[in-house]
Amino acid sequence: MNSRSGKRKKVVIVGAGPGGLATAMQLAKADCDVTVLERKGQVGGRTSSINANGFRFDCGPTFFLYPRVLAEIFDSVGRDLFKEVPMVRLDPQYRLTFGAGGKLDCSADLQKMDEQIRTFSPDDVGALKRYMDDNRVKLAKFRPILESPFCSTLDLLNPALLAAAPHLHPLRSLGQELERYFSDPRLVIAFAFQSKYLGMSPFQCPSLFSILSFLEYEYGVWHPIGGCAAVSERMAEIAREMGVKIHLSEPVTDVSMDGKKVTAVATEQCTYQADAFVINADFAHWMEKHIPNAKRRRWKDENLERKKYSCSTYMLYLGLDGRYDQLPHHNIHISRDYERNLREIEHEHVLSEEPSFYVQNPIVTDESLAPPGQSGLYVLVPVSHQHPNIDWIKDKSRFREITLDSLSAIGLSDIRERIRYEHCITPADWQHEYAVYRGATFNLAHNLGQMLHQRPHNRFEDLKSVYLVGGGTHPGSGLPVIYESSRITSKLLLKDLG
Repeated sequence: MNSRSGKRKKVVIVGAGPGGLATAMQLAKADCDVTVLERKGQVGGRTSSINANGFRFDCGPTFFLYPRVLAEIFDSVGRDLFKEVPMVRLDPQYRLTFGAGGKLDCSADLQKMDEQIRTFSPDDVGALKRYMDDNRVKLAKFRPILESPFCSTLDLLNPALLAAAPHLHPLRSLGQELERYFSDPRLVIAFAFQSKYLGMSPFQCPSLFSILSFLEYEYGVWHPIGGCAAVSERMAEIAREMGVKIHLSEPVTDVSMDGKKVTAVATEQCTYQADAFVINADFAHWMEKHIPNAKRRRWKDENLERKKYSCSTYMLYLGLDGRYDQLPHHNIHISRDYERNLREIEHEHVLSEEPSFYVQNPIVTDESLAPPGQSGLYVLVPVSHQHPNIDWIKDKSRFREITLDSLSAIGLSDIRERIRYEHCITPADWQHEYAVYRGATFNLAHNLGQMLHQRPHNRFEDLKSVYLVGGGTHPGSGLPVIYESSRITSKLLLKDLG
């Protein structure tokens, strides 16, 4: 990547999250001089690890889905993802339990699934195969869209989008889409709850995202040995081996501009000039903090304020005496009144007395994550993003008790007496400690008014020499999608730099 003078192009990446690290690898391969600035003391962002007393937890994502995208990025820099980061494909993928009764040990074996579905609703046997066949076609139609930049309304004339349009059904929610296949409401939720990966209710999420559940059953749910954070850590090691400079505990304190062009970013240690800047920090938080409102045309503070944001998460990381070997690796519990639970999160902005929740018990797959004879449980409860209705200083202790009580629904009634280590992250912590706007852990919501060209563009439209990567830009949230954003952004940036 040489200019006419033979000088390598300089790129500064702000944030060492999965999108920033994947971008660093690709730009280094193209012979850019790449520097990554990370405000925290470790790489990974929300996909980092929490380590204490011999326990290791993923901080954020624990599901590793659709490894094809990252495998292709690794291949493009001469590496083999599965050799660099050993992974196990899980079966069952996860256990679903329902407050209304019943459980599913979800497997990619459709015959096993139909045997379980029969106990819920004999009329729904065979519906899963029909769903899989339809979504195989749907993904094939939408893949070119998810892999292309959308920098203006003209991009809506993309032939791939026109070809996919008959599969879009914009007025149909994900829940309504699944009701076309399954008559039992529990089965509808079993294949629609994946909208929570986007921080949305399945009854608000666009029907396009029926492909999320399809991806799990078609391509597997994987566990990287060491957790999802191990992927980020290995990417950082590879980037360094490729010549990328990664500076930890070095937050950006100032941004220098010439008109609307960013020319440098400063930290307490140094000022970094560059030909291009890639922002992998939380989009709304970073813009509001670092770019003067007058310099932004489309994404002013008042516009950011009006946007729809995802839910947040209340997190417990529990180091325990003993093991729960009867509990699968991933466990999702759907509350008895799921629609009420969703309404409390998204509309009423109050804490549920009977929440849905997710528990990871990774020790049954990966014994490296806890001391011998002990186990680490990761507990996630979807909750409202930051809202005046909830005061986490007052509500934190009460909601801990509600959460621990709720775990008895999956057989963890003795958990309190086993706890030897405990760490908690609330939406207030996501906002203040992790610099996430409103603590909305899945970024801008993925409604139809905030997708494709309506999201902040990969080549950021309000500033010059600035590019975006991560869940806040196109295509959106979720690890495979964030990795795809890094490919889109890297191609645009390299093209612009000649």
